[in-house]
Amino acid sequence: MTSLPTATPTDIDPDLFRTVLGHFATGVVAITAVDPDTGQPTGLVANSFTSVSLDPPLVAFCVAHTSSSWPRIRAAGRYCINILAEHQQHVSRQMSKKGAAKFEGLDWSPSPGGSPLLDDAVAWIDATPENEHLAGDHLIVVARVRALAAAERAPLLFFRGAYGRLDG
Repeated sequence: MTSLPTATPTDIDPDLFRTVLGHFATGVVAITAVDPDTGQPTGLVANSFTSVSLDPPLVAFCVAHTSSSWPRIRAAGRYCINILAEHQQHVSRQMSKKGAAKFEGLDWSPSPGGSPLLDDAVAWIDATPENEHLAGDHLIVVARVRALAAAERAPLLFFRGAYGRLDG
């Protein structure tokens, strides 16, 4: 077996790192909550989302530690993870922007936990915070699942820096 050369973190070019990892297709989630200070919906988009455990039911996602939205979502103490459908690229783009207009023109209703559940999402997961771990320039957030449901829709994918869809 051929061994690969080792590299120190300073040897890894950030653009190459992003390009190589961009070859892993992911889904896109919108993490939403009601800001306890304003009573208004708030949210952010992530493509680093995964299941963690069945017992107890846990999921995880990553957010930049510089996010201005995450502190408001965290302060709510509960949130809804909306798995976006293939026709919801506009939702992803809108929720990715900074500012208060993230929900402008978006249809949603309260999830069982009271967080914004986006209309037409593939699935939704109501969750509460379990743990956070600092990891480089991001936080790994582990959340306990409180309620969830799914619909028969195709998911929005992100691959090599662009949105995509499943063929078939």
